[in-house]
Amino acid sequence: MSQQAHHPHQAAEPETPNLDFAGTTPYEDYVKADVLTHLQHTLSDDPGEMVFLVTTQVMELWFTVIVHEWETAAHALRSDDVPTALAALKRSVRELEALNASWKPLGQLTPAQFNAYRGALGEGSGFQSAMYRRLEFLLGEKSASMLVPHQGVPRVHAELEKALHEPSLYDEALRLLARRGHPIPDSVLHRDVSARYEPSDAVEAAWTAVYAGDESDELARLGEALTDVAELVWRWRNDHLVATRRAMGAKPGTGGSAGVAWLEKRARKNVFPELWTARSHV
Repeated sequence: MSQQAHHPHQAAEPETPNLDFAGTTPYEDYVKADVLTHLQHTLSDDPGEMVFLVTTQVMELWFTVIVHEWETAAHALRSDDVPTALAALKRSVRELEALNASWKPLGQLTPAQFNAYRGALGEGSGFQSAMYRRLEFLLGEKSASMLVPHQGVPRVHAELEKALHEPSLYDEALRLLARRGHPIPDSVLHRDVSARYEPSDAVEAAWTAVYAGDESDELARLGEALTDVAELVWRWRNDHLVATRRAMGAKPGTGGSAGVAWLEKRARKNVFPELWTARSHV
């Protein structure tokens, strides 16, 4: 009897993947990994600077994804397509969790460790991030003055100016509530969307009515999806505050910001405020 007969079910050797390509690999063509992994140019001799730089770049990539999701959700709400909006918001929740985890490599920096390369930042500061500014604009945190740092880069400035004058994600949610019969005041529906959103008693009452009804209703599920987003944004701001406080205490921040004092003020603000206050009345 042959050897093969003793092993009738012997597994075939796995096929060798294609390793020979005329140019770059299809993976490289799609992901642009070579570009991404050669964007790190440290400015100090401290080995810890690489972690800071890469983590910051990863945050920028997550900002980009989250802005895409929230713009998708806003456009869907404008078209009364709540399922598409909910799907985008739910994806953004997982992405926000990943974004927030980016603080882990930086969250326990000591002042000495941060000072080893802080000078390399010069006047650089996170509040100068154009993509993060677009993220904040989508949350309703509008401010024309935040376009000023980007006036030297026309494309970026134009994108931010467009975002400044577009309704925020929350504006679109409130307009949807109005189309579904909830009494949202004209002062809210036709407000200057380039200005920061301010809470409204009438909007609070509308969300109270939504939450007093069927929990499986589309609007109730939208409210909870927005609340999930708001909670994780609040956690992001607090993690930023704690990491900064550990690394530099109460010293002024880079780029002329007030550092911890400015972050503390930001951390106290609720995103989508009436979604939080309405809960006291249900």
